[in-house]
Amino acid sequence: WNIILLERGRGGVRLTSDGLRLLPYAQNVCAEYKKLQMQVDELHGLQSGLIRIGTFSSVATHWLPNIIQQFQKDFPNIDFELLLGDYAEIENWIVSGRVDCGFLRLPTINPELETIFLEADPLMAVIPEHHPLADCKKFPVQELVSAPFLLLSRGANSDATDIFSNCGLNPKVHIMTWDAIMSMVEKGLGISVLPQLILQRIPYHILTKELDVPAYRRVGLALRSKKTASLAVKRFLEYLQYR
Repeated sequence: WNIILLERGRGGVRLTSDGLRLLPYAQNVCAEYKKLQMQVDELHGLQSGLIRIGTFSSVATHWLPNIIQQFQKDFPNIDFELLLGDYAEIENWIVSGRVDCGFLRLPTINPELETIFLEADPLMAVIPEHHPLADCKKFPVQELVSAPFLLLSRGANSDATDIFSNCGLNPKVHIMTWDAIMSMVEKGLGISVLPQLILQRIPYHILTKELDVPAYRRVGLALRSKKTASLAVKRFLEYLQYR
């Protein structure tokens, strides 16, 4: 006999009632298979395995190459799968088991995740080279409302909005992606606030300034449980220092 698990409706393909009843069993099978794979990896003594990591672009560019390079000197047969996303996506991937661990901004939305604090990443004012305050040592937070403010899309730059809230500022906000932001600042179309990690080795002719009211994003690594993590992931945690 056959059981129809999927059906197509106006909203696209969805699980049938039979599929919904079987879904928990399928999820348990996947979870048990993952546990089995972890045990196999441990028996192999890290001779093989896969580490799946959720990350945002600046960590993928500036930290992970160093970490993975050092890790693979000792464990050359461990493979890596990197998924790029924003903070919310990465946290969802960790919770759902899509990735083993993920770099994101702390604190996490889900308090049950285990986290490792890594760095306080300073938030920097980003201004064009011809800005009137180009020679200032520290950029006044109050001046962030003096020109159109370019804000990261998808809520990824809520650190900047926290600054406005704390200082009672109401900037003229335009929303776009981070690479477009730096290009727009270069052309004098606005100013922004971005984490220092994003601003390393950039090709744009812009200036970055410390804020006169220091602000940071707290960057860390999160996972569901260190205790139940695979041996490969546990070893990976020891190499975070090489970032």
